[in-house]
Amino acid sequence: MSLTIGVDVGGTKVAAGVVDDQGRILEKLRRPTPSTNPELTAGVIAEVTNLLKAKYDDVSGVGLGAAGFVDETRSIVLFAPNLAWRDEPLKAKVEKLTGLPVVVENDANAMAWGEYRFGAGRGEEHVVCVTLGTGIGGGIIVDGALYRGRHGIGAELGHVRVVPDGRRCGCGNRGCWEQYASGNALSHEARDLARVEPKRAARMIELSGGTMEITGLAVSEAAREGDPAALECFQTVACWVGQGLADLTAIMDPGLFIIGGGLSAVADLLLEQMTKAFTEAVTGHGHRRLPEVRIAELGPDAGIVGAADLARL
Repeated sequence: MSLTIGVDVGGTKVAAGVVDDQGRILEKLRRPTPSTNPELTAGVIAEVTNLLKAKYDDVSGVGLGAAGFVDETRSIVLFAPNLAWRDEPLKAKVEKLTGLPVVVENDANAMAWGEYRFGAGRGEEHVVCVTLGTGIGGGIIVDGALYRGRHGIGAELGHVRVVPDGRRCGCGNRGCWEQYASGNALSHEARDLARVEPKRAARMIELSGGTMEITGLAVSEAAREGDPAALECFQTVACWVGQGLADLTAIMDPGLFIIGGGLSAVADLLLEQMTKAFTEAVTGHGHRRLPEVRIAELGPDAGIVGAADLARL
């Protein structure tokens, strides 16, 4: 049995696990991310790795799923929006601290690889994974291989610009897809509605503690109760998701879309309108085979499993 360690490094947490060659996690650890200090972050990654390695002495390598741009050599984090990584030689640092070979990969790529190998993507060689969370991440599998682009930073799906001069995005541009089709977009729709029609948004406001700063969780809870305003917000976001999938179909012609991330937990509130918008917008509808759409299966463990498996390649 081949064992590797997968580490999912985000802006708030470092989650690590020992994973076998069947994608099973044998043990996990979690620590807060010291996101403002690259040296401390590398130290936390090494700490959890070394603790797991001490219990499983046949571990052969480490895969790091990093929330940022990773270079083509899979060793340097060029930029991370939520961590203090700028041209950070993460591979070299963690190898020095752990004594194990290390592979660094973008976290969304790692998640997509995990789903392709052991989750919803099994059996399909052309997969586009879309993670709908605070923003939108993505990973692309072409002919059974992870597509990374010439410089290692491909598949930044959330930053395809869909509205010229639209909402300002954290990346510095305006009108990016994630500003209209993500968890943040859901909150944005609810807050816009509340400002214009506060009576219609009353239940969402109530669930947000009486504030107009409506949360995605409040929108989800209200929608589960059948609140018309909350359901309208979901329909709007679902429409944007579907139109984005149609654009990706025109470019990639995948066999399968996998929908992951936090919004996948409320997929039943999105799927009908998303599918309708997708099928109506896709180029050549009625004269082509459409990709299947599946919900991710591995949940928050996908990044750990995918990173660990990439350490074997």
